Amino acid sequence: MTAVPLDADRTDRPALPVSQPPADRTYPLRRALEAVLVPLAALLLAALGFCVFLLWLGKSPETFFSLLWRGAFGSWFSLQNTLVKASPLLLTALCVALPAQLGLVVIGGEGAVVLGGLAAAVAALPFVGLPAPIAWIAMAVAGMAAGGLWIGLTGWFRAARGLNETIVSLLLSYVAIALFNQLVEGPLRDPASLNKPSTYPIGEALALPTLFGSDLHPGLVVGVLACLAFWFLIYRTSFGFAARVTGGNIRAAEVQGLPVARLIILACVMGGACAGLAGSIQVAAVEGSANASLIAGYGYAGILIAFLARHNPLAIPPMAVLLGGISAGGGLIQRRMGLPDATVVVLQGLIFVAILTGETLYGRFAWFGPRAK
Repeated sequence: MTAVPLDADRTDRPALPVSQPPADRTYPLRRALEAVLVPLAALLLAALGFCVFLLWLGKSPETFFSLLWRGAFGSWFSLQNTLVKASPLLLTALCVALPAQLGLVVIGGEGAVVLGGLAAAVAALPFVGLPAPIAWIAMAVAGMAAGGLWIGLTGWFRAARGLNETIVSLLLSYVAIALFNQLVEGPLRDPASLNKPSTYPIGEALALPTLFGSDLHPGLVVGVLACLAFWFLIYRTSFGFAARVTGGNIRAAEVQGLPVARLIILACVMGGACAGLAGSIQVAAVEGSANASLIAGYGYAGILIAFLARHNPLAIPPMAVLLGGISAGGGLIQRRMGLPDATVVVLQGLIFVAILTGETLYGRFAWFGPRAK
């Protein structure tokens, strides 16, 4: 494969923290504070902007945030609902965070989720009547393969043809959703699904069990373990070091002889596999079949979580719980305040804009920077 020069539009990208030594002992602490305070300030700014929006609608911001808290964390039922909604977000955020280690902005996780869910629903059918664990493994492998292949295409287009990975992944996501609808409403449709086109159900025997008598499913554990595993991969292995070097300065990585094209494709494949796994778990634990409910914006929410976490896998779980809580509280807000579900989407949009704005502030405050001895 002939690699196309990859650094044409990367020269002004801020370097990732790979090898810059601190000039004094307090520098790592100040840098950690910057990583916490900037997103926190962005969240507060988004909340203030949303208060203005609510006042414009004639609604009370205090009532809104009180109901949001109750709907997200106010009871054991609410907390379970929040964690269930956060489960797929852990994996879709990794779909963004892993390629980001190489300086890539991949936003097509939604397509990988739906194709992963579709592949899992189809893969489960031959295993009806067999032991459930065999079917679960087949569904997970099928979902990861579908998602990995789809996002891997983005990496291949970037590495081999020099195409912009952001545009390619977004367009491929639209293609994946259209392909999903075509198959679910066409050749793979269960004739018994009249009002809501779906694939054949996998059946209760193959559904993932809940955890400890709660409403939680194993997807939450899988997502947390995946975040821990990929943190180890990024910060404790030679692959992660090479990826961060490439993300920091792709030209230097090429000069050092690192396999940049291979790293890009591999990171995209792993990220896509995570999103595909999220889709397969949603089918096995929540939906029971592949249908339009899989197109719920898990991939797009993963983008926001990855940026909130600054692409750090260890920071993804709390951010996923935060976004899951906002989503879980939407129903209570709709019932009590008469606001549409889209209201929480407005809040998420404001958070995303604030986070992107905050990204431009890193390195601009002298107090957080290194100090000469």
